[in-house]
Formats: sequence, structure tokens, C-alpha cells
Amino acid sequence: MVLAFTSSIRIIFPQASRLTCLLSLTMVTSFAVLYAGITYMAFNFILRKVMAGASSCSKISLDFDMLRSRIIPCLLVHKGGLYKTVGFGQHKYVGDPLNAVRIFNEKEVDELMIIDIDASRFGYEPDYRLIANLATECRMPLCYGGGVRTVEQFDRIIGLGVEKVSISSAAIDTPDLVKRAALRVGSQSVVAVIDVKRIGLFRKPEVVTLNATKRTGLDPALWASKLQELGAGEIVINSVDRDGEMKGYDTDLIEQIRNATSLPLTVLGGAGSLNDLRSLIESYGIIGAGAGSLFVFKGKYKAVLINYPTHSEKDALYKSQSNSNVNEIGQ
Repeated sequence: MVLAFTSSIRIIFPQASRLTCLLSLTMVTSFAVLYAGITYMAFNFILRKVMAGASSCSKISLDFDMLRSRIIPCLLVHKGGLYKTVGFGQHKYVGDPLNAVRIFNEKEVDELMIIDIDASRFGYEPDYRLIANLATECRMPLCYGGGVRTVEQFDRIIGLGVEKVSISSAAIDTPDLVKRAALRVGSQSVVAVIDVKRIGLFRKPEVVTLNATKRTGLDPALWASKLQELGAGEIVINSVDRDGEMKGYDTDLIEQIRNATSLPLTVLGGAGSLNDLRSLIESYGIIGAGAGSLFVFKGKYKAVLINYPTHSEKDALYKSQSNSNVNEIGQ
């Protein structure tokens, strides 16, 4: 092949030396490799978008002719690895983020949420290389959060192929960021996370930030309502007290937020079984059922094993949602 190439060059350019021919071959080969790499990345990106679109379409139930709830694994990135926490502390290493994404691809999850719990706490810039790699691998809608403080960061992360960007402390520090981000990337891509911890003798719920190290004095329901006014497209409510406990969601907190806003709502903190997801969906109909420990641990000793409901298990959960909606119509 090399001889044929150099011979062709010499026929076209009789004065060309063998070195010149080899250099030309190297350049052509490099270009071919680069072109193949770009083609692969583009194909993979398009495939991911198609899969994400298919996932979104699958939320419309052919059986019940309605929107479906979303079952969403939430993964926490800490020191470059994947960790799970209890009460926002007691970090336990559970694997590599990219490997976890690949496994969740195979399990055809509805949506994936990945939060860098170090970035905002310590003032780090978002890890754009990691985000790009995650977006390239991910074949379902992806929400990323951590370290986002400017509209330009929103723009850059969305440009990497992420569907949604979440913020928490930045929305409190700079409320106008929510409005400006919604105008720049669309409200559907702006997710506001509300971390809630029950404080004091009467266990009053309060918004906290920076991995629950900073109190804000904000009432979660009032803050959720304000976030809707500012232009957020979705609310994620996360119970610090239930985080990692696997003893069920904080239904009182969910009720307060649900009554305060009409935005799409995702709930985190407390899911320990499919029954917890079922109860949530039965009670609230179309909702995002988020969980961390449930999808990375198995058994009472919490062995690390990434898992997700099977198609039949999900269908059963969606039927409970259908019953919930029928009851609401009857009322």
C-alpha cells in the first residue's frame, strides 16, 4: 500500500522524493484517522440524542394515553469518583462515573442526574472534560449540576450535549441567574435543586446549601414558588434527613412543594425499594421518582450493584400511576 501510494505521488509529481511521499502519506493517514474520530463522535452524539428522544417519547404511555412518571438515578461525583452519601456525609465509593453511565445505558433508564458535590462547595469550575465524556456516553436525557454560577457556564454545558443543568446555591446567591439562564438556554433546561433539612425541636424544614453546611433561613415551599416566578423549568426537592437512609420519601415535604408550584417535580432522598417508588407515583401521579442508594446498592449489607427496574416492573409502577390519575378525575 505504501509503495503504491509513493508511486502514485511520483507519477503526479516526478520530482517528489521518497521522504516527501512518506510525509504526504503520514498527513493523509492522520487526516483519515481524525475524520474517522470526528465521524464516530458525531454518530455517537446523534445516536444518544435519538435514544434520548425515544426515551422522552416512551413517557407517553400507549396503554394509558398519558404522560408517564420518570424513574431517575442520581449519581454523586466526589474527588473524580462516584460516591453515595448518608445525610450528605459518610461518603462511600461505589465506582467510576463513566462505567456507571454505560451500565445505565444498557438498562434503558428514563433519565440520569449527575451532581458534582465538590464543585459548588469548594468553588471549583465545572469539570468540562468529565461532562463532555458523560454526555458522549449517555444515551438518555442527562441533567448535570455542580459549580454552575454563570449563564456562560449554562451555555457551555448545554453545548456539550447535556439536556438540563441544575443549580442550588447559585440560585439563592444570584436569583437573577435563573431568569437569565432560562432566556439563554430555555426554561426546560434550567433545574432548581432545593436541599431541605429539618431544623430544631419542631423539625421545621429549611433550605440548606453547600452540601447542607450552610443554612439559608428560606422556607422550601415559598422558595419553590419564587423559583417558578424566576423561570425555572423543573424543581428537584432533596431531603437531607432522608438521604441514604432508604426508609421512604418525606411525603409531608413533597406535599408542601407540590402545593406551592405547578412545575415538574422530582423527589430525592429516602427511596429504599420499588414500593417507595410505587407509593410516590400512586400519591402524586406524574412525578420524577429519584433515588441514589436504591440504584447502586443491593441487599441489607448494601453491596455495590448498579440496578434499575425491569420493563415489567416499570409497567407495574406506571399502572399505579394510571390508577392515581383515574381517582383524581373521579374526584
